Amino acid sequence: MIHTNNPIIKHKAGLLNLAEELGNVAKACKVMGVSRDTFYRYRELVEEGGVDNLINKSRRAPNTKNRVDEALSEQLLTTP
Repeated sequence: MIHTNNPIIKHKAGLLNLAEELGNVAKACKVMGVSRDTFYRYRELVEEGGVDNLINKSRRAPNTKNRVDEALSEQLLTTP
């Protein structure tokens, strides 16, 4: 049984707990309106790093290659 007070991951933990209670992943997913693939991703995250691992993490780093330097940007904007 997974316990958490974090409102962000409470739904995810609830899904894992319901599946454990029912003993049926498919039924728990149907009740919660979540795909089984999502359930298994959540379960894998908990097994790897505990309940705190369920918090969403950004997957992409910002792409700074297509950014113009601030000084150059200001110069271009102020030049007539």
